[in-house]
Amino acid sequence: MKNVILNNGISMPMVGLGVFRCSEEEAYNAVKSALEVGYTHIDTAMIYENEQAVGQAIKDSKIDRKNLFITTKLWNEDMRKDNQRNAIETSLKKLGLDYVDLYLVHWPVKEKYIASWLEMEKIYKDGLAKSVGVSNFLIHHLEEIFKVSDLVPAVNQVEFHPYVVQKELTDFCKNHNIQFESWSPLGAIKNGLLEDPTIVEIAKKYNKTSAQIILRWNIDKGIVTIPKSSNKNRQLENISIFDFELTNDDILKIDSLDKNERVGSHPDTFDF
Repeated sequence: MKNVILNNGISMPMVGLGVFRCSEEEAYNAVKSALEVGYTHIDTAMIYENEQAVGQAIKDSKIDRKNLFITTKLWNEDMRKDNQRNAIETSLKKLGLDYVDLYLVHWPVKEKYIASWLEMEKIYKDGLAKSVGVSNFLIHHLEEIFKVSDLVPAVNQVEFHPYVVQKELTDFCKNHNIQFESWSPLGAIKNGLLEDPTIVEIAKKYNKTSAQIILRWNIDKGIVTIPKSSNKNRQLENISIFDFELTNDDILKIDSLDKNERVGSHPDTFDF
């Protein structure tokens, strides 16, 4: 596993397991098998309603806490209700942990994300999270945070895959020492990313799967990624990407697939 060092000195594994839309049972089994095959980075959120299962799988693994990197997120309703502190405490209780390694503002809720970031400062200062960051923030959201806080988000977790590359945003984050992290890195079944002819052609060249090519593309661009899978063999496949590198030409070919085609909501127009 390759790690990156965040802007506060914390080490973060570049590949983690996402558990979005996993039931409690699915999340438990997915985290259990992922930890068995070598994952140390697990990403969940309050709204996923599986933090307790994630925590139980972590406990049952017997892995030393300091060797794991656990992320969870502050949900929108907790921001609207000014419930940020209670939200992190509730998540920690469900996870059975004293702290998370990364706590993220899940979405930039209008009129609330700036105040929430100021609360994240306190959460960070009090040690409930080793790092704090944001998710689904665009450049203008980040610029607003910079106006009120000297604490730069450690991470911005955003939808990112070959069909939505967001170059301006990735460049902005890099220039401000914010680690970019991709959710939904493999797109979705409906958009057929894994069958894209360019991806398939590159996969044949390296004798890898399409998923491995896309995940390696993330790594070669310096982007942390959290593919979701509850299949143990596929989990292993998804982290078996550190024995090769893409050429610059192949990276550019994948970059050129960008068509701003999202599988999730837009950060400026979400309604939840």
